[in-house]
Amino acid sequence: MLVAVVIPVYNEREFLPRLIERLDRTQRPMLPDGMLATRHVILVDDGSTDGTETVIAELGMREDITSLSSRENRGKGSALRRGFKAALEMGADVVLVQDADLEYDPADHQAVLSPIFDGRADAVIGTRFLGQTHRVLYFWHSVANRVITLASNMLSNLNLSDIECGTKVFRRAVLERLELQEDRFGIEPEMVARLARMRLPVGTGAAGEGRGATAAIRLYEVPVSYAGRTYAEGKKIGWRDGVRALWCIARYNLFG
Repeated sequence: MLVAVVIPVYNEREFLPRLIERLDRTQRPMLPDGMLATRHVILVDDGSTDGTETVIAELGMREDITSLSSRENRGKGSALRRGFKAALEMGADVVLVQDADLEYDPADHQAVLSPIFDGRADAVIGTRFLGQTHRVLYFWHSVANRVITLASNMLSNLNLSDIECGTKVFRRAVLERLELQEDRFGIEPEMVARLARMRLPVGTGAAGEGRGATAAIRLYEVPVSYAGRTYAEGKKIGWRDGVRALWCIARYNLFG
C-alpha cells in the first residue's frame, strides 16, 4: 500500500523543515493487518520567493520525497493538481493532503487514513470543530468558515462541519475521477462539491477496477487538531478567498 502525502508549499522556509522533521518522527501509517504502508512525500513549490525553493530542492534528494517546482505563484489549487497528478503517476493507492505550515499535525494521519484502510470510506475530510484541541484565534474567521460550510451543505446536501479543513484523503479511484479547475483556495469547496456529485462503480478496488452499477462515494469526517497561525506568523488566506469560496460553492454545486 503506497500512501502519497501531497504538500503544497509557498514561502514556508521556516516551517517546512520542521514539518518534515515531525513527519519523520511520525510512524508510517499502519494497515489493518499490522503492516506499515509505504509513505512517499510530494512537495510542490508554488513559486516561493523566500528561499523555500532551495529547501525543497535539498529535500527532494531523498528517496522518499519528490519535489516539484514552479517559477510562478499560481495558488494552492494549482499546486494540489500537480501533486495529485504526480501521485497517480507513481502508483499511489491513497493520497493525503498536508499543509506545509504546521497548522495540521502529521500525528493525525493514522486517524484520517483509517476509514479508508478499513474499507469504510472512499474519501475523508478532516474537521477542526469536532472534539480535538485547537488554538484559539480569530472569531470572524470561525464565523466565515461556518457560513461557507453551511452554504456548501445546503447546495450539496451533505452534512459536513468544516469544508475548509486542509486535511483531506482520497482513494485512488476517487482521485482519478476528480477533475479540478480552481487555482487558489477555491479548490477546497470545489473538491467537496465534486465529491458530493461523484459516483463510483460498485465493488471498485483500490486501483479503480469495477464495472456495472454505480453508487455515491462514501465520505467520512474525522476530527483533527489545529494550531492556526496569525497573519504575523504567515497566514495567507484572506477575505477575498472567502468571497471566492461562496462563488465556487454556487458554481460547482449548481452547474458542475
